[in-house]
Amino acid sequence: MLSIFKSIPTHMDYKGQKLAEQIFQGIILISAVIGFVYGLIVEQFGWTVYIVLGGFAVSCLLTLPPWPMYRKNPLPWQPVVPETSAESNQKPPENIQKKKKHK
Repeated sequence: MLSIFKSIPTHMDYKGQKLAEQIFQGIILISAVIGFVYGLIVEQFGWTVYIVLGGFAVSCLLTLPPWPMYRKNPLPWQPVVPETSAESNQKPPENIQKKKKHK
């Protein structure tokens, strides 16, 4: 059952993050303008809030999941360098504190 959740991609590349941010801001801005104009026409501030909240919900649905359009430019990672046996046997030197002489 848990393997289903592990198969879901959870990453987004940098260009995808920028695109998601632009989409999010654009939808919020458009819904705010539409909500303000509609609320002004019908003289009900509540409709303005509802329209902005609807725009927020739509923008969250479009930008929060890592859709494939946000994963088109992955970073090329360097390959893992295998650890040699000589390096693994060596322990890092411990911090040896010198005794301070008090005057």
